[in-house]
Amino acid sequence: MKRNYSAFAEDMSLYSGPKAARETHADLKQLSAIPGHIYTRPELQILPGQRRFSKMPWLVPMLELLPPISIGHLKEWGLSTVFVLAKNYNKLVHVWESVTAMVELWHPQTNSFIFPEFEATILLEELEIMFGLPRYQRGEETAISYTVEQINSWSILAYITMKKNDLYSMTSGMHVHLLPIAQWITSQCKRKTTNYTAIAKAATICICGVILFPEADGAISFGNLSIIDSISEGMKIGQAFLGFLYAGLTSVALGGPFYGSIVALELWMGM
Repeated sequence: MKRNYSAFAEDMSLYSGPKAARETHADLKQLSAIPGHIYTRPELQILPGQRRFSKMPWLVPMLELLPPISIGHLKEWGLSTVFVLAKNYNKLVHVWESVTAMVELWHPQTNSFIFPEFEATILLEELEIMFGLPRYQRGEETAISYTVEQINSWSILAYITMKKNDLYSMTSGMHVHLLPIAQWITSQCKRKTTNYTAIAKAATICICGVILFPEADGAISFGNLSIIDSISEGMKIGQAFLGFLYAGLTSVALGGPFYGSIVALELWMGM
């Protein structure tokens, strides 16, 4: 629903000086004032979605079969670090106690962790550095684009395979399943086909679905599929990646399921 500025301004209180501003900010920082926040629900078993971050036995064997030309495409698209993280994903050990402690400090309105003496948040620049993603430049003017056609997730998958049985096995509801895509990659590599770009695009869906945009156990949403597909077109996905992580932290802070990149969160905590 759109609202004009005058209607929006009616809801805004007048500025009453620095003292009032500090008091208002202090109130905003109180996690206990947020309805449903896990800070006030000690009985709540948070992080109910740990299974979605389980080890995936198909991931590393599939990546080891990728032809050098397809790996070259991944590097060209800025996914070298994500590729390395995916190859070592089964060796990663998530420290859920630390993750839980951080989630209990997450403020959904300010998108920051509230510590006793300071606030901190995950920055776009930090994610881009940690994951080697193409970076946004400060003050960069991007061209305005107009969407004239609805994004068709089926057309994205059709670039990988035109077989209806494969397409139906890769999707259900509004989700795309990664295992059937990995199985298609494995079959193409073992047959030594020359669909190097298609193999690279399929591998991009798998490694980004596991490392950057995990939403369900071994699956991603259609919306995130289109974001991942834009990587091969030279688009920068850092903002979408950060927004997805923020949304996942907010979800679990309010008692919902945890999604978003657990790898990104733990790397940031390590910093």
